[in-house]
Amino acid sequence: MASAGLNKWIVSGNLAADAQVKSVELRNGEKATVAKATLYVRKPRDRDESFTISLNIWERSAAWRKLQYLKKGSLIICTGSIEPNPYISSNGNVPRAGLEMTVLDIDLDIVRDGDIATNDVSVEIPVEQDLETASF
Repeated sequence: MASAGLNKWIVSGNLAADAQVKSVELRNGEKATVAKATLYVRKPRDRDESFTISLNIWERSAAWRKLQYLKKGSLIICTGSIEPNPYISSNGNVPRAGLEMTVLDIDLDIVRDGDIATNDVSVEIPVEQDLETASF
């Protein structure tokens, strides 16, 4: 397998706010739906140092199915491609670099529901028959 041009990253952090869903117009004139969020990432050895990553979650990605669980403060693990996003700061006109991730998938670690945190989000699937009598 050739790895030329491979851009796949895994990052974990807390959501700064609930994801905001927007409709955007693509270059070809079509409309698409994207959710935008900000992820705070803390360095493990120096908790005072942290950085943010802007997340883009497109409607047709696997991550879109977990959008309903993305609440402010939730600890999530994102897989996707990262691109630098340079900008000029409004404080002192200093060049800065941000990171923007196009999210392919999300793993939920700790989900916030109001003030309550729950681990291991599970979905109940109704069982219609025993495994012994099930045919696959």
